[in-house]
Amino acid sequence: MKKGKGFIEEFKKFITRGNVMDMAVGVIVGGAFTAIVNSLNQDILTPILGIFGGTDFSNLKLTLGSGENPPVLCYGNFITAVINFLITALVIFLLIKGINAVSARFIKKEEVPETSTTKTCPYCRSVIAIEAVRCPHCTSMLEENKEKSL
Repeated sequence: MKKGKGFIEEFKKFITRGNVMDMAVGVIVGGAFTAIVNSLNQDILTPILGIFGGTDFSNLKLTLGSGENPPVLCYGNFITAVINFLITALVIFLLIKGINAVSARFIKKEEVPETSTTKTCPYCRSVIAIEAVRCPHCTSMLEENKEKSL
């Protein structure tokens, strides 16, 4: 039973982690955003582009064959989907670019700590090189580097 309980606890920890919740919010907002982009394309851009092209993209079709029910390629719907994708990608790009610019101004860049090149001898308390196996001042063998020298 303990193994199953550990799995459930691990799953709870995973689900309540911030990035999972952020992803869920992103999916929900993305769904709403998709509806907005579809409306922008179908209700505003497609009619405007139809003025220049003389047609609405959604009505563009190609009938393959003849007969009672010939197959029909609705390539106008595909063009509409491509336009939706490009608009969505452009808006997301602009949002991310704006967010990155704003966050760069407000978030202080973390300073990278400098790597130390020296350490203190535990016997005589002299400052020595970090790679030292033996202290040059008191000649003591340093414990943490004994294995390295052998």
